[in-house]
Amino acid sequence: MSVAGGSHKDSSKAGFWKKSGASVPGSGKPVYGAQHPPIQKPLSVAGVKKDEKARGLRTDSFQDFQKQTQDAWDSGDDDLMIDMANIRLSMKDIQQTARQVLDNHSQQTRNSNMKFQGSAPVSGGPHKAGPGVGVRLNNTWQPPKPSAIRYIQDTAVDKEATKLEKIRALLAGPNTSMVELQKLSWSGLPKSARPTCWKILSGYLPCNVERRAGMLQRKRQEYFSLIEQYYESRHEEQHQDTFRQILKDVPRMTSLAHLFQEQRIQEIFERILYMWAIRHPASGYVQGINDLVTPFFVVFLSEYIENDVEVENINLTELPEETLNIIEADTFWCTSKLLDGIQDNYTFAQPGIQLKVLALKELVERIDIPLHRHLEEQCVEYLQFAFRWMNNLLMREIPLRCSIRLWDTFLSEPNGFADFHLYVCAAFLTRFSKDLLREKDFQGILMFIQNLPTHHWQDPDIGELLAEAFKLKFLFADAPNHLPKKS
Repeated sequence: MSVAGGSHKDSSKAGFWKKSGASVPGSGKPVYGAQHPPIQKPLSVAGVKKDEKARGLRTDSFQDFQKQTQDAWDSGDDDLMIDMANIRLSMKDIQQTARQVLDNHSQQTRNSNMKFQGSAPVSGGPHKAGPGVGVRLNNTWQPPKPSAIRYIQDTAVDKEATKLEKIRALLAGPNTSMVELQKLSWSGLPKSARPTCWKILSGYLPCNVERRAGMLQRKRQEYFSLIEQYYESRHEEQHQDTFRQILKDVPRMTSLAHLFQEQRIQEIFERILYMWAIRHPASGYVQGINDLVTPFFVVFLSEYIENDVEVENINLTELPEETLNIIEADTFWCTSKLLDGIQDNYTFAQPGIQLKVLALKELVERIDIPLHRHLEEQCVEYLQFAFRWMNNLLMREIPLRCSIRLWDTFLSEPNGFADFHLYVCAAFLTRFSKDLLREKDFQGILMFIQNLPTHHWQDPDIGELLAEAFKLKFLFADAPNHLPKKS
């Protein structure tokens, strides 16, 4: 760092440092640079003239420096420095003076920037650090607000649009190939194609395209003929208990609680459940069947409205009566087709569910021994949590949107709601194996299983679950002797 006065470099001035008691650079005392000129006694007039003559009448080097660094000095600082030259300052005084100079410079820079930009002053106090280059050039700069990450999107052809074209071409043919439709449905159906595909996969609609319109008209008329003929019997003594239980369960359906508060929608579900119960006296109505009506109702409703009924609180009573009648009849017949395949789940003592829970226990014992042993050590019975999984087909464990995606696969699998559902439940339980192993007591395990963190699940989560279930089916379904543990 150079000193302010160029004449201090010669030997004649070296004696001045000693006489005046000032420190030479490197002595450990403050060294003054460009921003803080040295404190020295003023020279006499004669000395000044003699010095100017010796330098060829050049002005003082400090004045030259001042002209070259006008942006770093306030015009009022010269008088201050002259007054300071007559006194000896302590380090505290020096620091205070330097701070004042910096503050003056910062204020001047801000005023200049505001005048140039025509903007209001930036809130906040002056900079505490020295005025570096970035501060001098733009001390009003503020960091921009953070932006959300936008990931690179795949530019490949939309798979859903391609699948939709294939399905439409398949449905438009004279005879829809059930095998091809099952292949396309297994990995999930587009929303717009789902209502028709579900009706065909359920066996409600024929594969022959020319017979579909007539079949729909006939089955819808048949349903309302049954309503007209048998629905009044709900008040008879032999059916009162059944209907009373239906009246209790329908408003308590949690998957679409807001929807089932509408009286008109409740009446639709009451009629569907009651008519199925009196047509199947071997089982009758059992709690849990009411949940299995919901996916069909929501999917067939999506054929007429665009709203997402899972998240939107819409008023379905605004729909025409004829539209609601069509949805009700289609829902009844498709639900009947589903329940016909798992009716032993709802007969006396529910033997179908008991056998499936036992099979689940044996399967988990083979594929996840640590989890199985942990459940046994804490005295957790599979029946205590898996009964509901079999009874409601996981409707209470995952969001409705995920159940609908799951049913795309169930409908495309041979006896999917009975056989394939077992492997889905096994994959579902082992997916949370690490979380369950962290629970160290009976209460903690059951509390976790009854409140699984699945509310955020989407189609990809169901896709992973189904892939794991398919792997288990491939390993065990055709090799039943592998399932029981050998002694």
